[in-house]
Amino acid sequence: MTSASTLIPAAELVKRNRMTLPNESNEYRHARNALLAAEIELRRHIERVAEMRRALPPGGAVTGDYRFQGEHGPLDFAGLFGDKATLVVYSYMFGPQRERPCPMCTSLLSAWNGEARDIGQRIALAVVARSPIEKLAAFKKERGWRDLKLYSDVNGRYSRDYHAITKDGGDDPALNVFTRRDGTIRHFWSGEMGFETADPGQDPRGAPDLMPLWTVLDMTPEGRGTDWYPKLDYPE
Repeated sequence: MTSASTLIPAAELVKRNRMTLPNESNEYRHARNALLAAEIELRRHIERVAEMRRALPPGGAVTGDYRFQGEHGPLDFAGLFGDKATLVVYSYMFGPQRERPCPMCTSLLSAWNGEARDIGQRIALAVVARSPIEKLAAFKKERGWRDLKLYSDVNGRYSRDYHAITKDGGDDPALNVFTRRDGTIRHFWSGEMGFETADPGQDPRGAPDLMPLWTVLDMTPEGRGTDWYPKLDYPE
């Protein structure tokens, strides 16, 4: 990890900032500089956490009988990697009991669709749900997702083993990262923040937040709020 002793103090970096905005007050600039110092420290902490994540020891070997159906035919788990050494799997809350998918998951995946071609240059990205592939493909077309790769978890074993099914058989969102090194597929990392780790008054979101929606709203005076969530459709 980067040694704290090699970093220039955030307060010193703030002094280098020459940005001012039209008609701002001295009070505003003083408060904004304090916030800028905190933002610099936040950036550094995000990188420290990412370094810790990359330094994890090897995870458990993937040995389950996982079977998937994609838009172009059946695959085993190794097939989800394509020609890549790393695979990110998002478990989409669109199980067979649902006529329509989870709006929050859909909002996230709509944003990811715009990044999917770029992500695919470095790693494999798969979206897995338990509904039949025909149902997933129809919704993908409706939503205009061009670049996301959706797969049906045919026997449900992947979803059960990697925490995408609740105790009562419902859907849970899940994010898992896997590696393929020297012919062995292993689990690397999972998002493990949920209701048990949520702070008082906060949604049980992870960190860093996967949804660009919340990142944008967090920069506004209204914030993300406590009583609004994405919907699948809005009135014209």
